[in-house]
Amino acid sequence: MRGTGGAGAAGATGTGAGVGAGNGVGAGGGGANLLALRSHNAALVLDLLRTAGDEGISRLELAERTGLTPQAVSKITARLREDGLAAEAGRRASTGGKPRTVLRLVPEAGHAVGVHLDRDEVRVVLVDLRGTVVGERRAALDLGAGAEAVLGAVGETVAGVLPGGFAGGLPSGSAGLDGGARPGSAGSDGGLRPGSAGLDAGLRPGEAELDGSARWGSAGLDKGSRLGSTGCDGGSRAGVAGLADGARPGPAGLDPSLLGVGVALPGPLDHVRGVLHRVTGFPGWDGFPLREALAGRLGVPVVVDKDTNAAALGLAAGGEGGSFAYLHLGTGLGAGLVIGGSVHRGARTGAGEFGHQVIQLDGPPCTCGDRGCVEALCLGAVARGDLDEAARVLGAGAANLVGLLDIDVVLLGGRTVAAAPEAFVGGVGAVLEARARRTGEDAVPVRVTAGGDGAVAVGAAQLVLGPVFGRGDG
Repeated sequence: MRGTGGAGAAGATGTGAGVGAGNGVGAGGGGANLLALRSHNAALVLDLLRTAGDEGISRLELAERTGLTPQAVSKITARLREDGLAAEAGRRASTGGKPRTVLRLVPEAGHAVGVHLDRDEVRVVLVDLRGTVVGERRAALDLGAGAEAVLGAVGETVAGVLPGGFAGGLPSGSAGLDGGARPGSAGSDGGLRPGSAGLDAGLRPGEAELDGSARWGSAGLDKGSRLGSTGCDGGSRAGVAGLADGARPGPAGLDPSLLGVGVALPGPLDHVRGVLHRVTGFPGWDGFPLREALAGRLGVPVVVDKDTNAAALGLAAGGEGGSFAYLHLGTGLGAGLVIGGSVHRGARTGAGEFGHQVIQLDGPPCTCGDRGCVEALCLGAVARGDLDEAARVLGAGAANLVGLLDIDVVLLGGRTVAAAPEAFVGGVGAVLEARARRTGEDAVPVRVTAGGDGAVAVGAAQLVLGPVFGRGDG
C-alpha cells in the first residue's frame, strides 16, 4: 500500500501522498479500484492521527500532508469518527476565521494480538492501535509436541490475553472440536475447512476476494487487500471500520475490536502463504499450513512470519530508521534485516537465516544438519557459560553481515542477550571495532533493543497493524 505521488508526505512512518486529489480515482483514471483507493487514503489519515499523538491534528493539516482535498479529508474523518476510530482533541487557534477542530486517534478502538511461538514457550501480547502493550501472557510449550497440542496452547493463551476471552468459545468448524481432528482437517461440521468457521464451505481462511483480487495472505502488500477479511460472506470487512465501506469489525467468537493475530516463530517458512518449512530442529512441521489452521481455530485473520522479521518490523514501526540487522539470540539464532526502511524477506521469504552461516569448517554439528554454524558455536558457548566466547562468535557473524550489507546499526535481542546485555554488546562491538580498524571505516554501532526479549511478540502484532496505517511491510 505505497503512496502514488502527490503533494505531502504522510509522516515519518507513512506511505506517501494521497491519491487523485482525494476523489478515489488515480490521476490517469484507468483501472483504479475505488474501494482500494478509499482504503489507502483512510490509512494515510489514520497514520497521521497516530503519529500526532494526544495533541491531535487538524483537518487542514491532514489535507496538506496527504495531498488530499479538504472535502476528501472531511469525508474520511467523519467516517472514522462515526466508527469510533477518531475523536475531537479540542480546538486550536487559527490565523484567520474560527478555531480549527483538532482530531486524534482513539487507540482503544482497535487491537491486535502478537504471538511469539518459540521452541519452548508461547508469549502473547495485546496491543492497541498505537502499538502500546495492554495485555500479556506467557506459557510453557513444546514445539515438538505436535500440531494439535501447539495450536491448543496458542489458542488458550490468546484467549487469556483478551479482556473478554473467547466470547462464546471457538467458532464452529474449528480444528480439534471433534476431539480428534488434526489442525487442517475437517472440524465438527464434518466437511468445512478450518477457517471457514461454518460460514462458507468453499472458502479457505483469508481467501475471500473482496475486490476481485485481494487475499488476506498479502496482508496489505497490494492496494486491493482488506485488513481483516474473514471469508465469511465474500464481501465482509472485519478489519478497521471505515477503511473501505464503514463496516464494523466483528471477527467470529472474539472481541469485536480485534483486527487479527500475528504469529512469529523460527523459520524457515513461507510468509505469503503462512506455511511452515523445515523449522530448524523440528522437521515434522514441514508443509504445515499454520495460518490456515490458526485462522480456523480462532475465527480471525492470521499473519505468519519469522520471529526475526517480525521483531525487525516492530523496531522499524517504532522509529528505528535506516538499514539495520536485528540479531535474535534465544533458543536459536537468527537475523531480521531492514534495508532502506523495508523488511528484507528475500525471493522465497528465506532471508535472515543468519545462524546457519558456516564459520568453522568441520566444526560441531548443528541442528540444521550442517557443521560449524554460527548458531551451533554460539549456543554451545552459552551452554558452557562462556558468554565472552558466545559474544565473539556472534560478533564474527555480525561482521559478515556488516561487510555484505553495509548496514547502519546492529541491534541485539532475545532472552539470552537480555540476561547479559553488557557482555554481548561489548563482545560484538569489539569484533566490529576491530573490523573497522582493518578497513579504515567507521565502526558500526551495536545496541540492545528497547523491547528486550518481548520484541518478537510486539513485532508480530505489527504484522496486523502495519496495513491499517498504510505500511505494506506487514
